[in-house]
Amino acid sequence: MALPLRTRILSALAAAAAALCLAHPASAQEKVSVGVLRFVSSGGLFLAVEKGYFKAEGLDVNLTFFEAAQPIALAVVSGDVDFGVTAFTAGFFNLAGKGALKIIAAQAKEAKGYEGNLVLASKAAAEKGFTDIGQFAGKSLGISQVGSSFHYQIGQLARIKGFDLAKVDLKPLQSLPNMMAALKSGQVDSIIIAPHLAKALIASGDAKLLGRYSDFDEYQFGGLFTASRTAANKKATVEKFVRAYQKGAADYYAAFLQKDASGAIKTTPDTDAAAALIAKSVYPGEAAATAVPKVKASAFYVDPQARLDVADLTRQVEWYKQQGLVDAAIDPKAMLDLGFIQGHQNAQ
Repeated sequence: MALPLRTRILSALAAAAAALCLAHPASAQEKVSVGVLRFVSSGGLFLAVEKGYFKAEGLDVNLTFFEAAQPIALAVVSGDVDFGVTAFTAGFFNLAGKGALKIIAAQAKEAKGYEGNLVLASKAAAEKGFTDIGQFAGKSLGISQVGSSFHYQIGQLARIKGFDLAKVDLKPLQSLPNMMAALKSGQVDSIIIAPHLAKALIASGDAKLLGRYSDFDEYQFGGLFTASRTAANKKATVEKFVRAYQKGAADYYAAFLQKDASGAIKTTPDTDAAAALIAKSVYPGEAAATAVPKVKASAFYVDPQARLDVADLTRQVEWYKQQGLVDAAIDPKAMLDLGFIQGHQNAQ
């Protein structure tokens, strides 16, 4: 029996549409890799991935997780990953200052009134009377590497609190897990570490809190960066990446950093959902019921437009130069590409 004319027409149109799709498949997503630590401070990146902001820009983003900041910079230079989101180090500034890397946006910063890295004493050191940051002289501090962000932070605390940095025994331990293990075992007297890791050590009784860095100083500790060749030769890709990244930063700010009239951080209807998405990267495999409160309690300040504090980057470079860790000839401005985001702070 012959099919009705309408049915035959619709069938023909469907067949034609299917043939057109086969002849012209949807454009493939461009694959992009990002080196990052499992830190709440990279929450804007994680939100952008989980909410599909990169996919909407035509980017298929793969996250590669590291155990320390400096290896991420090396991976970007070598081409093992396309972008990095992590803390700045002396090694990073040397690579960037010699033309290998470009800083294009902010990650997070230490800002007064917000969560920050915590300064911890080991249980043994605290029992022996190490209870104040001003007592650091003669104590040991576990850091990832010489020239790391932790090295920089102890240097600034020495300036602020008036102790001699040269009298602090710095112990390079290469990774965050090693730092935590050394503190727990009493191999070092102290560490400075991200709050989501620090609070677990305090809760277990393995560490005592000496202070929160953001109560003493403000500091643009991390950023989004890429290889100079990528910034120059794949500008359209970088622009797409930054647009999606900024949306994630805006969502992070809205979920975790808004304050009420009294100045206290306030939650929003999106806070728990955003924390659950971030927890998938920071606490993989952990139930949301326990992971979500940890994320909420460890939210660093993130600029909602991912703008850098340019003047603070210059201060960091100059400090590292004074320590002999960054080449004296390096110009901080040469490592920046500020054209992908408008309105960076203190950029004059």
